[in-house]
Amino acid sequence: MNEPERARPGMMNEQQRARLESIKRTWQQKREITESLGRIKNKIAVYSGKGGVGKTTIAVGIAVTLARQGFKVGIFDADIDCPNVTKLMGLTNRPEVKDNRFYPPEKHGVKVISMSFFQEREDEAIIWRGPMVHNAINQFLQMTEWGELDYLIVDLPPGTSDAPLTIMQTLPLDGFIIVTTPQALAKMDALRSLNMVRKMNLKVIGVVENFSGDVFGYGAGEDLAMEAAVHFLGRLEMRKDYRQREDEPAPVHSSAVRREFEALLSRALPTLETLKQGVQQKLGE
Repeated sequence: MNEPERARPGMMNEQQRARLESIKRTWQQKREITESLGRIKNKIAVYSGKGGVGKTTIAVGIAVTLARQGFKVGIFDADIDCPNVTKLMGLTNRPEVKDNRFYPPEKHGVKVISMSFFQEREDEAIIWRGPMVHNAINQFLQMTEWGELDYLIVDLPPGTSDAPLTIMQTLPLDGFIIVTTPQALAKMDALRSLNMVRKMNLKVIGVVENFSGDVFGYGAGEDLAMEAAVHFLGRLEMRKDYRQREDEPAPVHSSAVRREFEALLSRALPTLETLKQGVQQKLGE
């Protein structure tokens, strides 16, 4: 029996070729995503380690408030398993698909892309493993035609695993807004997510405390910001205004809620600009 042929110097084996092809695909994918997002000036993620703290409500509130201030805004609902942005926006129109591109529908001056557009039923359970979630996120990033935007708000799912990791590795985000509620457990999980952002060498804009008031109390957001040495952007009170109109975001019909989001943005946007200038200075060194 003949001995197996040994690889000659300079020859690649199958494993090496497969690895090279994977690197080429990843590079091509990142190039397409960069081109797709090329006309977006600022990309902000809203994030927390714990579910149910109001990330989607805050992401939508920020987007709608920015749009009311005259900015061009979009929301990417990156929660593939439980997408809720379209429900909060009262949006029923689906994206237009043309030349293998998604053209997001718009409401309240905000363009939206979400997995919910592609569900047959609103209550359908999306039971996907990590690789499928990863692929779905990358397809949205590659195929969505946002056009020119001043701000893209990314509503991240909770946790510190597949979906947030995919976004952090793939989407060039300018900064993160971390959400907590006054409870100690929410604060702990928010700190975990904040530490994940830092481990990925990304920037934290600041912390927002949601559901503040007599029921849950106050202070966890400020404590977290102090411990992590980041800005405290403000608190959002627990108000009945959020349930008065379920077909539109609260800042649209509630002046009290709108003022809270305006105050939040008055602190967040200057901080974002400072962070971006710091990054540019480092790149120039």
